[in-house]
Amino acid sequence: MSRIARRFDRLRAENRAAFIPFVMAGDPSYEASLEIVRALPGAGADLIELGVCFTDPMADGPAIQLAGQRALAAGQTLRRTLDLVSAFREEDQETPIVLMGYYNPIYAYGVERFLKDAKAAGVDGLIVVDLPPEEDEELCLPARKAELDFVRLATPTTDEARLPSVVRNSSGFVYYVSVAGITGGATGEAGAVATAVSRLRSASGLPVAVGFGVKTEARAAEVARDADAVVVGSALIEALAAGLPDGEAAARDAVLDLASRLSRAIRAARQPSEAL
Repeated sequence: MSRIARRFDRLRAENRAAFIPFVMAGDPSYEASLEIVRALPGAGADLIELGVCFTDPMADGPAIQLAGQRALAAGQTLRRTLDLVSAFREEDQETPIVLMGYYNPIYAYGVERFLKDAKAAGVDGLIVVDLPPEEDEELCLPARKAELDFVRLATPTTDEARLPSVVRNSSGFVYYVSVAGITGGATGEAGAVATAVSRLRSASGLPVAVGFGVKTEARAAEVARDADAVVVGSALIEALAAGLPDGEAAARDAVLDLASRLSRAIRAARQPSEAL
């Protein structure tokens, strides 16, 4: 059983949703981002999405685009991202890590070499936002063969005709993009999100994580009542950026403070009201 499957099994037994923070590898520097990633489990992260910086991040909103630019300016590469995962695994063998990014850096690195190196580094899964199911032979199927989960995105526009192909080779979990837009936008209405989660869970047999636009503790808790996981990215990146004028330590602390507050809200979401 994979790390991701084990983690969701444990959370199911605890009757709570996972908290999945997204941070950009190498933002604002390799050293600072490694510190943040190492500290996230202590701040309540159940899984970690680690962004792979790219020069043309078409699905990302302004906050994550700027994070990628800072990482690129600091010399971050796909190889250094794998090194960061390896360094994380020296201290943590339990928290699943999913790389999220675009296909071009992987293609340039070489698919076979990338999958071998990612597995050796301790990566558990991949989210590649610009590879549709029609291109599964490019990366999805080789990743599954290499025992790396391949997490597929579904959106509010994924209809009944499209859904079977989206979930067919998915593994680990399904990532529901709750708005038809870029990262950092407003999330969908609670009722619509709950309906989508139920539909995707039934179609795939996998846990469903909800992201894109979850920024506040209240919204994270609301999503956590129905979803199997809540993904928060832009809000954490914005907290980091706001702290940077005071130095990398201040930026790190701002990220971890917000992560802790979000985690507490998600953990409490399904508790009886009198226990809150």
